[in-house]
Amino acid sequence: MLKFDEEKQIASVQGALALRQRIEAIVDEICEKGFRNLCWLGIGGTWASCLQAEVHMKERSDLELFVENAAEYLTTGSRRVGDGTIVVISSVTGSTEEMVRGVEKVKAAGARVLGFIDVETAQLAGMVDWEIAYPANEQLKFFMVADRFMYNRGEFPEYDEYYAQLDAHLARDLVEVEKAADAFGLEFAQKHHDDRLHYFVGAGNQYGSTYSYAMCYWEEQHWIRTKSIHAAEFFHGMLEIVDRDTPVTVFVGEDAQRPLGERVVKFLPRVCANYTVIDSRDYALPGIDDKYRGNLSHLVTHAVTQRIDAHMEAINCHPMEIRRYYRRLDY
Repeated sequence: MLKFDEEKQIASVQGALALRQRIEAIVDEICEKGFRNLCWLGIGGTWASCLQAEVHMKERSDLELFVENAAEYLTTGSRRVGDGTIVVISSVTGSTEEMVRGVEKVKAAGARVLGFIDVETAQLAGMVDWEIAYPANEQLKFFMVADRFMYNRGEFPEYDEYYAQLDAHLARDLVEVEKAADAFGLEFAQKHHDDRLHYFVGAGNQYGSTYSYAMCYWEEQHWIRTKSIHAAEFFHGMLEIVDRDTPVTVFVGEDAQRPLGERVVKFLPRVCANYTVIDSRDYALPGIDDKYRGNLSHLVTHAVTQRIDAHMEAINCHPMEIRRYYRRLDY
């Protein structure tokens, strides 16, 4: 399999799960001392991860929580951010301009910041109140924070059972998803590697990853034009531009918003012959109870899209690491 190191990927997920004790200690300290609200702050792909954490929490928790796009926050601000606010961020480089300035602004407003900064010597790592350095697995790290906050409020009583299953099975299950999806990934890449425009649709915790996959992967890394849309909005505009040949991919998860994706899937065959459905339910997660699959469906579909990306890169002879403009021009 292209770009697939099974043991490395297992170790990566297991290493992220092993951060839970540190996350628990930080969140427990925050809860013991008290706080007013919870803000997820991001830009680009990290903003997409913030959206996933928000939708994960809002159907379970009555905690006041919200998401801020760092660039918007810098221009508009938010009166909800201040003393008693806990801000959660993530950054691979620790040097993204909007995030550095955003953290400066939230701290000036009185907020405290928990940061997952992959490079512990980066500028952002020295600015946050609590810092955890570990690469990749951003959504998993965010969800562990969210789950601990909910557990401490009595809103996630299955917490211990859930994470026991993840510790024992998740890393292996996700690499098995990649293996199972490899042939599909090749077929999909062969069909769509030179699309002029591709539409991606998702809902629930799939929407953040849908947005991120369209923008951060296909646009930024493959240089293919895309549009991402929430499945709830598909029937309020986008449906009118879909015809027989329009490339459309629908991500369907297993959380509370699954019916929104299913509605799009049911409609598309009536007008389109060029659609694809990527449904997390099609992939087994041995050892993990069905009732928990909705929390993980975005990780399953990410494992699937990693196979698409590996084959797309090879077919197009276009290394995903190269950029034309990002961090190469002043803007």
